[in-house]
Amino acid sequence: METCSLCQAPSVELEPELRPSDGRTYFLCPECDLIFVAGSNLPTLEREKQRYELHDNDPGNTGYRAFLARAVECLRPHLQKGARGLDYGCGPSPVLASLFDAEGFPTAFFDPIFHKNSSPLGETYDFVTCTEAAEHFHRPREEFARLDSLLRLEGWLAVMTKRIEDRRAFRDWHYHRDPTHVCFYSIRTMNWLAQHHRWRCSVVSPDIVLFQKKSR
Repeated sequence: METCSLCQAPSVELEPELRPSDGRTYFLCPECDLIFVAGSNLPTLEREKQRYELHDNDPGNTGYRAFLARAVECLRPHLQKGARGLDYGCGPSPVLASLFDAEGFPTAFFDPIFHKNSSPLGETYDFVTCTEAAEHFHRPREEFARLDSLLRLEGWLAVMTKRIEDRRAFRDWHYHRDPTHVCFYSIRTMNWLAQHHRWRCSVVSPDIVLFQKKSR
């Protein structure tokens, strides 16, 4: 048994028939439905960096830009002219921030590996994006609390991460094959986050959820 890294409830090992054969130990939280990797299997920061550098996140990659542009498209209808944002976990190149900048939404960026300047974390924003980063969180409870603190009242948080649609298919799912992916969310997990932080939750697509910060 291990404590859930998101809601801190006692969690149990994933059933044998659902476990991937990658040598890692996976836990399932009965409270928030998060599937997460055992603390003893978490990758080092250097291992994460080496893995991420294998990704093709070149700013000139049109496919990558189109992939990230979906976050712009889903947030645009909710933003006032000049709204300020933050891309949290931008990776080696702040491509998404540049896309928002081009739309007239000045956007700062932060990444714990590639862009460590923490000054943007001392401000609050009209919107925050977290694209393909939440699955890397070693301490998701702390990370989502930080994301909440970065949002102004009525601000928007866009989380892009592939969700578990059917737990029975988890063993053969491609998403856990990346050894730096350590947290896996379902729609029930997203609803738990919304309830815990008193956010309004809107499901946009199989891998994008929008949260709006409401008054307590």
